[in-house]
Amino acid sequence: MVQVAVAQFAPGVNKDENLAAIGGLAAEAAGRGAKVVVFPEFAMFTAPKLDGRFVDSAEPLDGPFTTGLGALARRYGVHLVAGVNERLDDPGRPPVPAHRESTDELRPAPRFSNTLVAVGPGGDVVAEYRKLHLYDAFGYEESALVRPGDIGEPETFAVDGVTFGMQTCYDVRFPEVTRRIVDAGADVLALPAAWVPGPLKEDHWRTLVRARAIENTVYVAAAGQCAPMGAGNSMIADPMGVVAAGLGEDPGVVSGEVSAERIAAVRAKNPALALRRFTVVQAG
Repeated sequence: MVQVAVAQFAPGVNKDENLAAIGGLAAEAAGRGAKVVVFPEFAMFTAPKLDGRFVDSAEPLDGPFTTGLGALARRYGVHLVAGVNERLDDPGRPPVPAHRESTDELRPAPRFSNTLVAVGPGGDVVAEYRKLHLYDAFGYEESALVRPGDIGEPETFAVDGVTFGMQTCYDVRFPEVTRRIVDAGADVLALPAAWVPGPLKEDHWRTLVRARAIENTVYVAAAGQCAPMGAGNSMIADPMGVVAAGLGEDPGVVSGEVSAERIAAVRAKNPALALRRFTVVQAG
């Protein structure tokens, strides 16, 4: 049995302030006995508009922000999962200009990776995840500045015999992503997000988080940004889809226990994974 926490806050453009906020929430979660604390997507840096500031903020995974996460993980003896803007040696893709009066308009815009890191209590990165499905929906175009992650074997990490996997925000709309992570052995899905509020969006979030838990008979620890950029509603859903712990719209931390015994009991009652007749394969 492992105590897991989800922490939501509103990251801004000051990375030092964001790291300090993470430290305060990590301290609170650790004080409640949490061994794993899940933070939102773009926890390192968030601006009101997805633009070049995100690229400028990006760092390698051995840069100061992830190093700072490692220091916090060591200090509190926990695993931290958080979204960072990872610097890439990527020239990007050419913009599509409305006219071609200037060759500057044809210069590729650099891109970064929307990356999750899991940092262990030793201070090292123990697992990474790069967002696969970019948020080119609801009027946004994340792919203009973000490079999608390469599809490979999902990375996991274990805490006291419980295995954790990771995925990011918009990926939750693609059930095959979660299924591959569960097939890699995950008992708990850590799901950082920056879920943009809007008509029916909060309902989609709650429905999708619970659906991924129910259909895979796993826990989902979903941590979202809160206002002004995110919809909040961070939660921990159990393998039956029961929301065991949750937050509303304000910054904060909530925690709950995840148990291998609970997963086994649910799977004995609902052996959906054992009864399935299809597997997930990479498209294209």
